Amino acid sequence: MYGALLGDMIGAPYEFDRGGKTKDFPLFGRGVHFTDDSVMTIAVAEALLDARAQGVWNDEETVKKLLADSMRRWGSRYPDAGYGGRFRVWLRDRRMGPYGSYGNGSAMRVSAAGWLYDSLETTRKMARWTAEVTHNHPEGVKGAEATASAIFMARNGASKEEIRDYIVREFGYDLSRTCDEIRPGYHHVESCQETVPEAITAFLEGNDFEDVIRTAVSLGGDCDTLTCIAGSIAEAFYGIPVGMMAECIKRLEEDMLAVLGRFDRTIR
Repeated sequence: MYGALLGDMIGAPYEFDRGGKTKDFPLFGRGVHFTDDSVMTIAVAEALLDARAQGVWNDEETVKKLLADSMRRWGSRYPDAGYGGRFRVWLRDRRMGPYGSYGNGSAMRVSAAGWLYDSLETTRKMARWTAEVTHNHPEGVKGAEATASAIFMARNGASKEEIRDYIVREFGYDLSRTCDEIRPGYHHVESCQETVPEAITAFLEGNDFEDVIRTAVSLGGDCDTLTCIAGSIAEAFYGIPVGMMAECIKRLEEDMLAVLGRFDRTIR
């Protein structure tokens, strides 16, 4: 999950095309901080850990309740993290159910599902549930499943070619464009269908964890979320340099670190 958090933090200063669409920028300069992407990544992880601890991880209704409760609890704890409009309403209204979103929020918060389960089938099911509590549009679900699938495959030794082939075959994303082809016309957009393929492409082109992060940021657009998604996959494939991990940890709050500690102990 640290890869997702680092992607969010490092991409945050350049969201809304505020960067120069370049890979040459300070990794930990001014404005590097966590946003709603990190808060909801932590919230989803806590809910999935609770479901596992309670032995209810295979009960859809219970898992979704845990997810909704956790996201709302963390949302109230960090109310100014930068949530989207409809999601902000959902956070405040406990009577509100899923609202058909295909926004990229479902993909940016899903990384824990890519690590916690022993099969790709279960990973996809759990990713789907994490999306459906809000983002129950087919594209919203697809974005979450594709991201979690790539993480699962990467951490289990799949090659980039195998990951690419699976994502194209199972989810129909166009991964034929290079980042150089994407970059010039890419703009701020918050849909899964125009964020997840670009994030996966950045991962596929990157040479190591840091290069994936720099490549994702260089695309521009909603680059905190795009880089969050790319970083979540890159961590599973490459691991994270010690120095970057330390920079991530020192920017997080104690309650977040407590969840990350539980998560680390669980996946060891």
